Amino acid sequence: MSERPEQHTEQHRDPVDAIVEQWAKVRPDLDTTAMEVFGRINRIAHAMGERATKVYATFGISRGEFDVLATLRRSGEPYTLSPRQLSATLMLTTGGMTGRLDKLERAGLLRRSPDPHDRRGLHVTLTDQGLALVDEAVGAGLAVQTRALSALDAEQAGLLAGLLRALLTGADRP
Repeated sequence: MSERPEQHTEQHRDPVDAIVEQWAKVRPDLDTTAMEVFGRINRIAHAMGERATKVYATFGISRGEFDVLATLRRSGEPYTLSPRQLSATLMLTTGGMTGRLDKLERAGLLRRSPDPHDRRGLHVTLTDQGLALVDEAVGAGLAVQTRALSALDAEQAGLLAGLLRALLTGADRP
């Protein structure tokens, strides 16, 4: 990896720099570029996940429950999907999905109803209360993310988004 002057100032050092330096001492033959990238991605994901958990808790929901409500909201009117569609989108087992749906239904945030086209199927629909809650929660979650992203200017944020898209595309390949 090429030397970047900003890496060597104390103000820009992070815990990953210390880890990479330790590896350089004991295994100078290693190229730790991937460790630098993915170590930071993992630490950012962890920190932002904790912040999201706290924000959504103020609305009485978990991150996983937010994901269900947000998936229904993003689907557009009438904010209805099958449990199978939700499970596929959220990469959850049907058992895991059932638990979330049960809790959200008890809270009045969604309702389940029979699928009129398949008597074995169900529809899951946001209630008005669920719609209002998810709209507030998504705004609060984005505010937290935006504050963290403010460490970058608009050009840097756009560049990072593009680089991460390319990295994700590569990581999704077998």
